[in-house]
Order: sequence, then C-alpha cells, then structure tokens
Amino acid sequence: MTSRSARSAALIENLRKRHEKRLRTNSVAPKAEPNRPAFDFSEMPDLKRYQVMEMAAETLGLQSPFFRLHEGPSGPRQTVDGAPVINFASYNYLGLNHAPEVLKAASESLQIWGLSPGASRLVGGERHAQRLLEARLAETHGVEAAVAMVSGHATNVTTIGTLLGPEDLILTDQLAHNSIIEGARLSRATRISFPHNDLDWLEQYLAQSRHRHGRALIAVEGLYSMDGDMPNLARLIEIKSRHECWLMVDEAHALGVLGQTGRGTAEAQGIDPTQVEIWMGTLSKTLGACGGYVAGSEALVKLLKHRAPGFVFSVGLSPVLAAGAQAALVQMEAEPNRVRRLQANGKVFLEALQEHDLDTGSAQGFAVAPVITGDSMQAVALSSALLDRGINALPVVYPAVPEKAARVRFFVTSEHSEQDLIHAASETARCLDELKSNAGNAQARIAEFAGLLRAQSSGSIQDLNP
Repeated sequence: MTSRSARSAALIENLRKRHEKRLRTNSVAPKAEPNRPAFDFSEMPDLKRYQVMEMAAETLGLQSPFFRLHEGPSGPRQTVDGAPVINFASYNYLGLNHAPEVLKAASESLQIWGLSPGASRLVGGERHAQRLLEARLAETHGVEAAVAMVSGHATNVTTIGTLLGPEDLILTDQLAHNSIIEGARLSRATRISFPHNDLDWLEQYLAQSRHRHGRALIAVEGLYSMDGDMPNLARLIEIKSRHECWLMVDEAHALGVLGQTGRGTAEAQGIDPTQVEIWMGTLSKTLGACGGYVAGSEALVKLLKHRAPGFVFSVGLSPVLAAGAQAALVQMEAEPNRVRRLQANGKVFLEALQEHDLDTGSAQGFAVAPVITGDSMQAVALSSALLDRGINALPVVYPAVPEKAARVRFFVTSEHSEQDLIHAASETARCLDELKSNAGNAQARIAEFAGLLRAQSSGSIQDLNP
C-alpha cells in the first residue's frame, strides 16, 4: 500500500472509531466538564473540522481550491498560481472592472478626495461622489432614493436587522444568501425558510400564520447565485400585497445581467419596480467596486440613514469606489451591447454543458452556471482537474449546499469568447467522466469520508493525526 493510501485509510479508520465512540456515549448522560478558558483558537471545533477536511483532501491528492494567488485585474483570462487560465471565478460580469472610463473616474476621485472619506457620513459629512452614485442607483432601479454602504453583506444584515424585530416574521427562500439569513437572525424575528421558488408553499404558510406576527418580510434573490435561476416576481408581489408583507429582492447577481439594458429582475420580467419595497444590490459584481446599497422609497432610505447601525456607525463608502461604481453604471447604460454579449454567452455555455449531459440544475442560462456533482469531494476533485487543464472554476460544497447538491460553479461574463465557453464545457465533461471511471477504491474512500465527516459535524473533533 502506498504512503498516501495508507494515510487515507488510517484517517478514515480514525474517524470511524470516533464516530462509533460518539454513538456509544450519546446514550449516556454527559459528565459536566470543568470550565476551561478558551485561550487557544486551535482548539475550536470549527477549526478541527476544517483540518479534517484539509487532511482528507491531501491524502486523496487534492489541493485546496481556495485562496489561490491571482495576478492582474479580474477578467476572462488570468494568471493563477503562476499559470494562465480561462477564469470562471469572477463577478466581473460586464468587464467593467478594468474599463478605461471607470478607472479614469476612480483615479480622478482619488486625486480629489484621497482613499478614505475619513469618518461616517453623519460625522464626516457627504462627498459628491457618494451622492452621485446613490442618485444613479435610484434612477437605474426606477425608485425614489438609494443609500450606499461599505459592504454588500453588511447591507443586508443591517437593513433586515433594523426593519424587523422579535414580534415580526421573515420568510426567506431556501437558497437566499447568507447575508439575508444573518440579518434575519440578528432581528430576532420568527424566521421561516421556504422551499426554493415554491410560492404555493409560501402562500399557504402566510394564509395560516401571517396573523400571528406584526411586520412581515419576504426576502428573495433576483438571480440566485448558486443555481442561476429567477423567482416569479409578479406572483411574489401578488402574494406580499395580499398578506401585507414587505418584499425584498437581492439584485447582487441580477444588476447588469438581467433585462434588456441590465437593470435587473424588474426589467427582465416587466414589473413596475415601485411595487417592491426593498431593492438591494452590491457594487462588487457588475459595477467592479466594493460595497452594497438599498434602493426604494425616500422614507425607507431616510430611515436607514438614521437608524441602520451598519450605516450610522460605519465609515462612509470611499469616494474612489463610489466614483468608480457610478462610472460603471454610466458605461452599462451607454453600452447595452455588453449586456447582450453576456446574455448570449450565458446561453451558449448552458447549452454546451447540457449537450454533454452535465447536470446544471435549474440554471436558466444567465451569468451563473452550476455543474452539480452530488458529492463534495468529487466537486473539489473536478475543480482541481479543471485547473490542471487551464480552467479556473471553484467548487461549492457541503455545508454551503446540501451534500447531494455539491457543484462546481461557473461565472460567465460578457468578455468570454464563445470558443473558451465551448472548450470549458467539453473539458468539464471529460474531467468528470475520468473521475467517475477512475474512481474505484478512491471513490469509496471519498464517500465514506464524506459520510463520517457529516456524522462528526455536530461534535468536537480532536487529535486529528491518526
């Protein structure tokens, strides 16, 4: 037996013994342990679990796909760990991250205002670039006002946490982003996760339970970042109106991607945007900057500017980022061909994947295309094999998605060539076929390890070295 095989077998045997021990001891009342100071982060269970995954991947010949060194601006081709790749791990949907007009606006802003706004906007005052960006965002979404913040994740957390409280109800799609879930948790409202895009379930629940709560919020994504599909916005508006709820639509992956001119889900589905109370989005995807925003009524924006901790107690958005994002919005509207290229590329890539009988789930052929492997280690192995062939696409694994829904996720941009898209689809199919045909004992070890890891996930894992 080779050293790698022996180590892999020893690791799995070690995990199996620990799992069996846990099963035996779970039936016995646990003994009270003395309080111990948690001085050492290396003893934390979450780190232990990660180390188990890292060791298992190493013994199976897989390197971590995360935190690799990228050189140069984000684009369709990039250098990763010193090697050139076709890049499918960037949100730069319209190629605006390095557009000359965007860089020029950011550079001019840098010379005028410097890097930092200096303080929160309540304390340090406003900058012209911040106001211009918010006015343009409101115009793009077709609503009265907008407020920009320093982080897209924090925007969702602070907005939901500000608007709702313990007497209220928050209903989130099962595939909603972590920032929505964390905001709901912060609010201490009753939290219900409904099956993905199952609006019959949502309506039935509201009919039975809406009366038990004060305010109510339905939170969905305009384009789901894991699956690449959309909700039925017209029906959501009908449901929220009937049951007196607010509707929040996270447009992080929809702005610049959906609609004839890239204005998002409302444009794509022919919806009056003022019928949605809260539009949320990020500056880090299509707009090539960093930060988040909320757009809606003047009353909503005024409330958030005075009450949302993530705005009131945070430094303001950097004028450099504000100016760059505002210029990107201008370019998006001035060059609608970028949006058309992106949508055409999304369709070409999805069709190419499906021609190879790859499982793309419910993807609709926009900027996000998953290839579902159904096994976390297989997703990691597929990503690694693709990188060896010059294609950079990252895995999404348990617990970020259910184990049976593990996938490699591709982000398509307007700047990818059709040749690159067809080549990537073909190589993905070839790599997956090779992994399946060469699985043998390694695949059995992967499956056994994944099951043992899930069994261990609720307990403490110590003494990792077998």
